Amino acid sequence: MLADLNIRDFLARTASKEPVPGGGSISALCASVAAALAEMVAALTVGRKGYEAQGPEMEKIAQEAAGYREKLAGEIDRDSEAYAEVMAAFRLPKETEEEKAERSKAVQQALKKAALVPLGVAEDAFQVMEMAGKVIEKGNRNAVTDGAVAVMTARTAVLGALYNVKINLGSIKDEDFVAQIAKRVESLEGSVVEKEREFLARVKL
Repeated sequence: MLADLNIRDFLARTASKEPVPGGGSISALCASVAAALAEMVAALTVGRKGYEAQGPEMEKIAQEAAGYREKLAGEIDRDSEAYAEVMAAFRLPKETEEEKAERSKAVQQALKKAALVPLGVAEDAFQVMEMAGKVIEKGNRNAVTDGAVAVMTARTAVLGALYNVKINLGSIKDEDFVAQIAKRVESLEGSVVEKEREFLARVKL
């Protein structure tokens, strides 16, 4: 499991000639890291003098961020597995017309999965960014820069994951599927940069 590697081994695996982990897995990693930072800032706020009123909201954010942290860590491997399924489908035999049809069907199914996995990462990362924005605004001021890094890292996760969605959409023949997913991609792309600007404007150093 990629997510179980230590940091140096994961980096070495990423730097190798193997195609996975690639940008999709790294986007999932960034999203998980952003969730961890948001969770940390929330935890540093709960029970602190002067932040009593924010305690219940920060407790909720810490719990939700922990859930996203674990879920998104799992997506590191899911993204790599989806890529492997695409490659396996392309390697299917194509000598006969029947084999060609089966191969084409398998490739298309795998490409859809390879688009949907990073789309889920992008949508989850956007939710993490929302939480990071709240900890910037209401969390422990001594950890505000950690919240800012969470926002920026979540932004990278969203945009990186969406690039992986788009490259797979280019090979999918189901026009209705492509149009539906492209609409979700466009909406996220339009929102994430604006949200980052809004949240970082709250950082007072």
